[in-house]
This record gives sequence, C-alpha cells and structure tokens, in this order.
Amino acid sequence: MPRSRPRRAAEGAAAAALLLLGTACGSRLPESDFGSDTRTPVPARTDAAPIRVGIVTSVTSPVGGDTFTGPRDGAKAYFDRLNARGGVDGHPVEVRECDDGGSGVGNNTCVHRLIDEDKVVALVATTALDYAGASRVSHARVPDIGGQPIGAAYDTWPHLYGIYGSLAPRGGTPGWGGKLYGGTEVYRYFKREKGARTAAVVSYNQAASAAYARLVEQGLRAEGYTVVTEQVDFALPNFRAAAADLKQQGADLVFDAIDTHGNAQLCEAMDEVGAKVIAKVTNVQNWTSTVVDDYKDAPRCRNALWATGSSRDFEDTGNAAVREFRDATKGLKTHSQWQLEGWAAAMWFTDAAKSCADTKTGITRACVDGFMNRSENYTAGGLLVPVSFERLAEPPKTRRTCLSVARWQDGKGWVAQGDMNSTCFDVPQLPYSP
Repeated sequence: MPRSRPRRAAEGAAAAALLLLGTACGSRLPESDFGSDTRTPVPARTDAAPIRVGIVTSVTSPVGGDTFTGPRDGAKAYFDRLNARGGVDGHPVEVRECDDGGSGVGNNTCVHRLIDEDKVVALVATTALDYAGASRVSHARVPDIGGQPIGAAYDTWPHLYGIYGSLAPRGGTPGWGGKLYGGTEVYRYFKREKGARTAAVVSYNQAASAAYARLVEQGLRAEGYTVVTEQVDFALPNFRAAAADLKQQGADLVFDAIDTHGNAQLCEAMDEVGAKVIAKVTNVQNWTSTVVDDYKDAPRCRNALWATGSSRDFEDTGNAAVREFRDATKGLKTHSQWQLEGWAAAMWFTDAAKSCADTKTGITRACVDGFMNRSENYTAGGLLVPVSFERLAEPPKTRRTCLSVARWQDGKGWVAQGDMNSTCFDVPQLPYSP
C-alpha cells in the first residue's frame, strides 16, 4: 500500500475554520530547471500561447483574510519562477485567480468563470472553505491538482486530485458509503518516540469542534491512551480551568479542536497554571513562521509546540527542494507549510504539462488529467510524502503511513524531527463521517 498521509491534518484545518463561523509515476523537473544552474534564464516566448490555470481561494471568507492564502501564494511563486526560466516548452503559465468569498455561491461562480469563460487547462492549489463547485469541476473533466482537502470533495469526485492523494472510489459519494478513513500514526508516533500515555483533547461546545474532538479521541483510545476531555464554552471560554484540569490529570500531550486564537489563549493558560507537557500538537494549517507572534505570551507552551503533516518542513533548508522554495518566496512576509504545499501543487501541474507538451494533442485538460490519474508515489522532488491515487472497492483496514514531524524552538524556528520518509507506522484505519 502506498505510504501516503491520510486526511486527519486537513480535517483539523477544516474544524478550526468552521469554528470561527460560529457557529504512472510523476516525473520531477530536471535539476537544470530549479537547481543551481549558472546559465542565463531563458524567458518564455512572447509569441507562444499561454497555458492558463486557475486558482480558487477563499480569501475574503468569514474566517479571515490570510487563513487560506498560503497554497495560492506558494503556487504563484512557483509559476513566476517557472516563467522566468522559459515556462513549459516556451509557453508561459498564466494564472487566473478567483476569490470565492468562502461561500458555496461564490465558489460556484469562480468555477464557472475559470472553466467556462477563462477556459483554464486545470485548477491548481484550490483552497476553498465551501467547495460547492466540485461536482461541476468533475463533470467538466477539468483536473484539479494539489488542492487542500478541507472538505470531502477530493475523496468524492473523479478528476479532483488532493495534495495528499486518495484511495477512495471517488464515484460521487464521499469515501466508502459516506465514510472516510484515517490512521492513528500521529498518536503512535508520540507513544513510541516520546513515551506519551495520557492525552488531553480540548474543544469548544460547538458542533464542528466537538465532532473533530471525538475523532481525535477515537484515534487516541485505539492507540491505548488515557484520554482527558476538556470542553470550553465557545462564547466565554474558560481556558484556565481546562489548563488546570489537564495539569491535574497529568496529560503528556494536548490536542485541540479549536482555532488559532483559542490555541494561543489555551497556551497562555497552560503557562499560567504551570502545566508542562511533552507536546502541544497542532496541524499543518498552523505550521507557520508566525508562532512567535501568535504565542508571544506563552513562551513555555510555545516551545512545546509540535506539528505533524505530510510534507517536508518548510524550514528544512538543508534540503535542496526546500531551499528552492524559500529562495523563490523570500519576498513574502511570512512562510508556512501550506505555501510549500501550494508550490508542490504547481510543480505537479508543471510535470503533467511537460509530459503533454510533446504529444500530438499538446497540453490539454484530458492529457493533464491522464497524467494525474496515473500518479503513483509522486513526491514533488522530495517535498511530499509519496502520494498516489487508487480506487479501492473496500477501505483498507490497516495502512503503512509516513509523516513529517517538526517542533518549535525559539531561536531556531521549526526543527524537523527525523526524515518523513522513514518515520512510518503500520496503523489501523478508522472510519468517520465527513
């Protein structure tokens, strides 16, 4: 079974976002394209027809202006550098953006404009709070490449290829009979590598938060943890009481189903009551360079932050592929794991387009889609845990899953903990409703 990461991290991102509403093998690019090539870059031909792609992002959504923009910024940085170095077979990539406002109506409007009016070859790095237009994208047979699976769309529809892959049938129903499956590798990691035995799960008394908390609790119990549940009021949260209780209960780990602001308050409360844990575990959405500011009043808890995901740490500049990403995005005020994953999504499209450039049909939706559909153990030059797409009739009961782990350290930033391609576990796959 392919070693790719299931969707628990993305589910965490979805929960955090909803809380604020209240309530055949992919080939990598040649090293000359992105390596330390000293030759003068060859600009894209001005007489060559552009290859048009679309990026849908919930920029002005109810959850805040910068919540979903990371993948878009990473993808645009990749395409800018690609165009500066000649584009795809001399053709520049032209990016058409659309802000869906975080609504289903807005998302359908963006999908219609990009597919029917702008005639994009593909969508890239989609990051939508409400991907209501997913069925329309699928029925138009437009490949959607490397999107963030905030909802269940990437495990529901053909022609949609999420950044983490999928094993689901994708015939119009989420997962298998409406159930999705996720592994327990995160909990296994902290149990085996850090000796954790007791875990607290903090949530709001709000539907999306409580549902995600139950999912985390299920996984923890499957791994043999003693689970401490802490629920706070969404409108008037008493984080100090929750922090005091998890301290008294002797929690080794803290997981959460709350938003970034709530996490910061929880961390402050943990510092105030002297709650010391092995790890305060967060997800890929919060794996950003803004930790110092977000947790400025909680230095002890801040230095206990750990993040898990399925892509290489964006601060692991000892890796050549990460250095390329950081060099191309050095003009951005902040950096994040979602930016790196957007960069990887753009690379994925480019690999597909390059494979189609010399065919009789050229770079068409169908050719790009065929490349994506055959993707097996794709890594975006080593940035991703190997990603594949299969359509299994039955969900796997167990799966070998690898994950990327990093911890925050003041003065160093996010520090990778081992190599993601060797941090792997055979874990059960547990069902949950999207």
